[in-house]
Amino acid sequence: MSRLSHSEVHMVHRIGWLRAAVLGANDGIVSTSSLIVGVAAAGSGKPEVLVAGLAGLVAGAMSMAAGEYVSVSSQTDAERADILRETGELAETPARELEELTQIYVARGLDRDLAGKVAHQLTAHDALRTHARDELGISETVMAHPIQAAVVSALTFAVGAAVPLIIALLSPASQVTVMVAASTLVALAVLGASGASAGGAGIARGAARVTFWGALAMAATALVGMLFGVTVG
Repeated sequence: MSRLSHSEVHMVHRIGWLRAAVLGANDGIVSTSSLIVGVAAAGSGKPEVLVAGLAGLVAGAMSMAAGEYVSVSSQTDAERADILRETGELAETPARELEELTQIYVARGLDRDLAGKVAHQLTAHDALRTHARDELGISETVMAHPIQAAVVSALTFAVGAAVPLIIALLSPASQVTVMVAASTLVALAVLGASGASAGGAGIARGAARVTFWGALAMAATALVGMLFGVTVG
């Protein structure tokens, strides 16, 4: 009899870095291109447009890194606090925790007898990990990593922001707005499709939603630039 084997790659394993990467790149493209379009629409010269774009890249990358680190660190602190509390409860009231785990499995569809056996065996194997996963919803697969999120966000923001900045640098002064807007929409469509594909979602839908919000952001800043002739950051 031949044995059939296969390996499974689940998208949930990518959540930690994929969310930060897509968010960073998207924010880099949208915010920098919007800034460039807004400044150009206000009638500024090409040097001013490039300086604004470069400043937006540096400031945005640092802001993304700091924001992701603080945000994910807060999530990590909350997870650790819950695990610490659960550790104490397992030590102080093991019988109550076993019953609580049993009720969780009953609620998920197991009969009482089987739920009790499953709870007992999993508790004997690794009580804390079992309660963290099934009671608290905390899994090592999707646990937050602050430094990883900060670095990925900063790098992907910079890469995303470099796209409209390079286009602005290479475009004629009179065509900066059009060229940056057009290239940004293409870049956003590619990013949205890539992110959706990496996450196992529909490519067309992913591309459409990212492109829509990017176009809306550029249109808003361009309107402000034309109406008021000021740089909006």
